[in-house]
Amino acid sequence: MRLPSKALIAILFATAALPAAAQDTAAVPQGATAAALECGDDFATWKQNLANEARTAGVGEKGLSALANATLDQKVLDRDRAQGVFSQTFTQFSERMISDYRLKHGAANLQKYGTYFAKGEQDYGVPGPVVAAFWALETDFGAVQGNFNSLNALVTLAHDCRRPDLFRPQIVPLMTLIDRNVLPADVKGAWAGEIGQTQILPSDYLARGVDGDGDGVVDLRNSPADVILTTARKIESRGWKRGEPWVQEIRVPAEMDWALTGRTNKLPLADWAKMGITNRDGSALQDNGLKAGVVLPMGRKGPAFLTYENYDVYLEWNQSATYTLTAAHLAARLAGQPAFDRGNPDAGLTGDAMKALQQKLHDKGYDVGGIDGILGTNTREAIRQEQMRLKLPVDGWPTDELLADL
Repeated sequence: MRLPSKALIAILFATAALPAAAQDTAAVPQGATAAALECGDDFATWKQNLANEARTAGVGEKGLSALANATLDQKVLDRDRAQGVFSQTFTQFSERMISDYRLKHGAANLQKYGTYFAKGEQDYGVPGPVVAAFWALETDFGAVQGNFNSLNALVTLAHDCRRPDLFRPQIVPLMTLIDRNVLPADVKGAWAGEIGQTQILPSDYLARGVDGDGDGVVDLRNSPADVILTTARKIESRGWKRGEPWVQEIRVPAEMDWALTGRTNKLPLADWAKMGITNRDGSALQDNGLKAGVVLPMGRKGPAFLTYENYDVYLEWNQSATYTLTAAHLAARLAGQPAFDRGNPDAGLTGDAMKALQQKLHDKGYDVGGIDGILGTNTREAIRQEQMRLKLPVDGWPTDELLADL
């Protein structure tokens, strides 16, 4: 398939920057912390210990042979330490990732594979647009699945001492898939070890793979039916609630108690309505019996969304707030909603200014998760605490005013 240049740029951007395995911890078994303590040991000894573990778990000679041939890959470590994408604002990131190409092909695939999407919703309760959005963002519907040797990638990241507890639990499942001839020993995928058209972790591939086309094989690299149903099953396993919404764009008033905003502070829609929050078009919110949080990714003057419990499931896929909101909004677009209103947010801090703010917050005793210029969850919460102390609007958005006041 020949892709338009803009779409190709977006694909390379997404593949390089959005590792699910680097975020997804739902499948980490007990004992992973103890195993992670071996990181950095002599590589041959480390591999032998891993082989013993795999043999005990029932992995046969084919899987063990694949491990014996596995090597460390410096390019994987380089990629792991170069995730500058997360320094982008929500509008920058989402407007790049929600391209015309993805919207067009997402709609076409929802129609082309409608039978499988319908079965995914029937069996697992996950709407087709939700699955299609992940399919689009992860590999542009299978066009770019990654060219890293998957076993080498996982071995490298598990032996490395940065985040071994996230990666080592995926190695034995991958060896098992190889041993059972589900995957070849040299299977390739994303740099963080995910495989297939929606970048599934080996543990999910093994435990939740669905043979959607009935050919007797779960092929997440080549079979759209298997991809769609396996992805729906994975999402359902993370707590998706059938028939409930995930995200809803809203309009917030000029003034309200901003300290009540945030994904985790979920209130009935009737409560938000009393504070002056409306639907995007200005019509009154209708209480649907559910609770939702108000998410302001670029502060009180920027885009605004209600996020429901199903939105929290997105964080089980990838813990980047920017990625999850983008994925949720893309699903809403594929379900027929318009592009979000950018609003008129105050200029945020980037680069050295953002690092300076983080340093000041760190010096005040906050854990900002590193002086990296990235507005992560810890930094945003520290900002909210200081905004509250300084009697500024508590919307978690870093501005020049806040930096000066600190």
